[in-house]
Amino acid sequence: MLFNSYIFILAFIPLCLLGYFLFNKFEKYNIAQGFLLGMSLWFYGYFNIFYLFIIIASILINFGLYKLIDKFQGTSKTKPLMILGVLVNLGLLGYFKYTDFFISTVNGLFKTDIPLLHILLPLGISFFTFQQVSFIVDAYRGDIPKYGFLQYASFVAFFPQLIAGPIVTHDELVPQFLDKSKKSFNPDNLASGLFMFTIGLSKKVLIADTFSDVVSYGYVAPERLNTLSAWIIIISYTLQIYFDFSGYCDMAIGLARMFNIDIPINFDSPYKATTIAEFWDRWHMTLTRFFTKYLYIPLGGSRKGVVRTYVNVFLVFLASGFWHGAGFTFIIWGVLHGLFMVFTRANKKWIDKIPGFLKWPVTFLFVNLTWVFFRAPSIPVALRVLKTAFSFNFAAIDPIITNAFRIKEISKILSFIHLEDRFPNIIMIGFFILCFVITFAFKNSHAMLKKFKPNVLTLIITVFLFLWSFFSISGVSTFLYFNF
Repeated sequence: MLFNSYIFILAFIPLCLLGYFLFNKFEKYNIAQGFLLGMSLWFYGYFNIFYLFIIIASILINFGLYKLIDKFQGTSKTKPLMILGVLVNLGLLGYFKYTDFFISTVNGLFKTDIPLLHILLPLGISFFTFQQVSFIVDAYRGDIPKYGFLQYASFVAFFPQLIAGPIVTHDELVPQFLDKSKKSFNPDNLASGLFMFTIGLSKKVLIADTFSDVVSYGYVAPERLNTLSAWIIIISYTLQIYFDFSGYCDMAIGLARMFNIDIPINFDSPYKATTIAEFWDRWHMTLTRFFTKYLYIPLGGSRKGVVRTYVNVFLVFLASGFWHGAGFTFIIWGVLHGLFMVFTRANKKWIDKIPGFLKWPVTFLFVNLTWVFFRAPSIPVALRVLKTAFSFNFAAIDPIITNAFRIKEISKILSFIHLEDRFPNIIMIGFFILCFVITFAFKNSHAMLKKFKPNVLTLIITVFLFLWSFFSISGVSTFLYFNF
């Protein structure tokens, strides 16, 4: 079930809210928590009933390992159990996500003809796997109080963040499920939650989905691009992935807020970053936190000398690239970010002396260019797009690209005053300008949520954006990070 679908907006979320707060009146029986868990599983199983068996099996196995670790806490048995838990989780993720990648790699290297299994990738498996890995490791470290099955299963399956994050830790979520003050309906939280949900829905439906057709056109047939159109495609994906993924996270935060639950932010204006380190402090923040806590620090962090620090940094980004997708394009993307991060750390003293307004374009250009590998279906396609971008082959913009930006509501207004006829690219240019203004000049959604006040102006803006987004929903438009 998609956040940006009529069944979710008109049926699932009203029913879920109504049932949750109604059943909270029978607090001592945990009916409300059980209801929320059941609705979360329905939400997940709606995509594919097969997914439901996978997540339930994963929850049962991990909860069993957690109870064993808790039982043998303080003995030599906990470390093997923790290692087993990590291997089981990563093994499950590896089987579904990377089996065909490894088979195709072996076929390519050794000229074999092993048939691909075409295994269906369960949605969100990368996210709920990492959450459970963090839980098992924290249990081994003795950082987890005694949780019951209902609390643990709700932590894993809580529907707002189940499919594409943020990646939450147990201490951010479970105590809120147990907090009696959060079990009563709160109109202020409903209002701010609807505001955040609407901001995220607008990002996805009105902005990210507009870029979608343009980006797909460029990467399906890169030979049709010239220099100008290649740059349009590159920048379009930079904006698409930001508004798509941050839009999902805004909706997740808003939905959780409706249930009086606070989940962490995942984006903090990342394209304003002046260095690559700052970019990763602002982009997919919970993933950065996970890799720092559960990979970088266990590898030794910065405690074992300069060379080892650089190796650890590089390995984190290599793992990040591999986590995002089963393909060499993702690995290259991770390698490039790792190398740039090592370079900036190694030259930090003189880089710090450079003014931010000079560092920003370098960082933003680097992020744009590396997104090409992240998006391209293959390395040759990525190289073709990049080569075209720097070929100085300037020509007219393909009308297919221009037409993709023709938002019907805006187009009708401009056509009525004959402005679009005289300036056929006006909507595309205006759309890019608006997106850059939102990205660089406006407060981000997290900052707006902090200062949110339910007044008449906020109500008008929220209702306007919600209705425009709601009536702009067309067909199935999945979120980009569903693929990762």
